[in-house]
Amino acid sequence: MVAPNFVGRPAIPNNFIDSEKPVMVPKKSAPRPSSQNRVVLPGSEKAPIARATGEKPAPPGSLITVSVLVRRKNPLNTKRLGKDRLTRTQYRAQHAADPAAIKLVRAFAKEFGLTVDKATPKPERRMIMLTGTVAAMQKAFDVTLMQKILDGNTYRVREGSIRLPAELAGAVEAILGLDNRPQATPHFRVLGSQINANTAGTEGFARAHASAANSSFTPIQVAQLYQFSQGATAAGQTIGIIELGGGYRTADLTAYFKALGQKAPQVTAVSVDKGKNSPSNANGADGEVMLDIEVSAAVAPGAKIVVYFAPNTDQGFIDAIGSAVHDATNNPSVISISWGGPESSWTTQAMNALDAACQSAAALGITITVAAGDNGSTDGATGNNVDFPASSPHVLACGGTKLTGSGGTIASEVVWNEQASNEGATGGGVSNVFALPVWQANAKVPAPAGSTGGRGVPDVCGDADPTTGYQVRVDGQSLVIGGTSAVAPLWAGLIALNNQTNGKSAGFIQPQIYAAGAASAFNDIVSGNNGAFSAGPGWDACTGLGSPIGSKLITLLGASAAKKKKPKNAVRMRAAKKKRVARR
Repeated sequence: MVAPNFVGRPAIPNNFIDSEKPVMVPKKSAPRPSSQNRVVLPGSEKAPIARATGEKPAPPGSLITVSVLVRRKNPLNTKRLGKDRLTRTQYRAQHAADPAAIKLVRAFAKEFGLTVDKATPKPERRMIMLTGTVAAMQKAFDVTLMQKILDGNTYRVREGSIRLPAELAGAVEAILGLDNRPQATPHFRVLGSQINANTAGTEGFARAHASAANSSFTPIQVAQLYQFSQGATAAGQTIGIIELGGGYRTADLTAYFKALGQKAPQVTAVSVDKGKNSPSNANGADGEVMLDIEVSAAVAPGAKIVVYFAPNTDQGFIDAIGSAVHDATNNPSVISISWGGPESSWTTQAMNALDAACQSAAALGITITVAAGDNGSTDGATGNNVDFPASSPHVLACGGTKLTGSGGTIASEVVWNEQASNEGATGGGVSNVFALPVWQANAKVPAPAGSTGGRGVPDVCGDADPTTGYQVRVDGQSLVIGGTSAVAPLWAGLIALNNQTNGKSAGFIQPQIYAAGAASAFNDIVSGNNGAFSAGPGWDACTGLGSPIGSKLITLLGASAAKKKKPKNAVRMRAAKKKRVARR
C-alpha cells in the first residue's frame, strides 16, 4: 500500500516505477497548497446565518476537538434489522471502523499538526477525536471558522463545505465539531407557567404552555390508562436517556418517588464530550431532564437509569447516542431521546452519521424512542417538515395526543393540537430525506413534498397535551409538563417492561408493529389534526399506529421473539423433511 502524502509531492505507486532507470527524487519538495487535490465531503454544506451579528475571525490559537466518523469494515445489512441481531463481539469484528480508514486519518492528522485525542473511543464507535488549533483545523479541512453572535450568544461558526484531501474520499463520512451552534431543542411544554417563555427558540428551550384547566396525571396513572401490566417490573433493565443540557438533583428524585409510593431509581450520569449533569433552575432544560427520568422510571419500576449528558451541538448529540449504544458497562436495552429539530436545520452528513448510530443500535437489539416534535406539521419552519432524529427510519418516532380518562379507563383520546392558541401540537408528516421503509409500504403514507424522502412520522403516540400532562418535580417545584418529550420516555419505560417480561430485548420493533394483526395492540386515534395532516383509521401522520395497549403490545412482541427463536430440534426436523422430499 502506498503511504498517503497529503501536502508534499504525490506518492509514486510501485507499478509506475521503471526499474531500469534511476528515479530522481528531490531531497526537498515545496509543499503544495492544501486547496489542491481536494474533494468536498458529501453532505457537509452549511448555509449562512442571516440573523447573526458581530462577525469576526475565530481566535487562531484556540484549541478545539472534532469528531471524525470513518467508514465501517463492512456495511450493515439494513434489510435484516429487526430480523437478526449481533452480539457486541460480532459487531466489533464485522462492523467496527475500517483499519485502513483509521490509518489514513492518523496520517492526515500528523500532516496537519492535529493530535489524536486520548478521548478517542474504541473502534466500534468509528469516531476518531482530533484536537488542534483553529488555524490548524482551518488548513486541514479547508474551512473558515468565524465567531458570530446569535440570539445574544457567541458561537464558532462554519459555513459552506468541508473539503478533504482526495486520499480521504470514502474513508471519512463526517466531520463534526468545527461549528458549535446549538443543534436541537427539547420537546417539552410546561402547563400554566411562564417558564422558558422568554427563551423559546433562542437557547434550546421549549415555550411555556398557557394556563388551562388541570386534568393531569402521574406517570403511573397514564400507564394504567394504557394498560401497562400491573405489578410488572423492569428490574434488570437499563434505560438510557440522551440530554443536551440541564441536570437532575437526587433530592428531587427521592422526594418525587416517595410521593408516588415507589423506590427512587438508581440514576447514573455519564459525561460525553465534557457534558455534565448541571442542574440550575426550572427556567432551563432541567424540566426536560427530570421529565425524562421521572416518567420512564415511574412506569418501569426497578429499571436503572443512565443519563448521557453532552453539549447541544451536532457533535455532542451524535457522540452521546454512540456512547449509549456502545456502552458495554451500563448496557441499556432502550434509549430515550426528547431533543431534535427540523430536518432542514441539519447537515446531511450529520443526519447520516446520527442515523448510522441508530442502525448500530438496531443491529445490537437496542430500541431508540424519539419525540416527534411539538410544533405541528410545520415543525416550526416554513411549509411541512418533520423533526429529526424522529424521522430516522431506525428509531421509534413518538407523537402526541390529548388524553382524558377516569378510573383507569380512557374516556377520550384525540390528536394533541393547541395551535389555535399558539400553544403547540404534535409533530408528524413525511420525511424529505429518508425513503419510505419497507415496513411502512402498506401504511398509506402520503407522498413526500419533493423527489426524495417518504418515511412517515410518527410511528406511535401517547399523552402529550400539557392540559392532560404529567405531574413531575423539577428543582423543588411541582409542575405539570407535556409535549412529545413525555411520550419518548413513556414508550422507553414500556419497552423496558417488555424486555424484562419477555426475557429478551425488543430491539428494532417496527417490522413487528406494522405487520398485519398488530393493530389490536394499539388504541387507534381517529380524531383531530396537527395542521396539514388529519387522524384516521390505521396509521396517520399525527399519531402513527396509535397509543399503546401495554399488555397486548408485550404479548405481541413476546410472540415475535418466540417465533424467531425456534427450537433446534424443529430446525433439524425441517432439514430432514427436505432431504426426504429431495430423495423422492
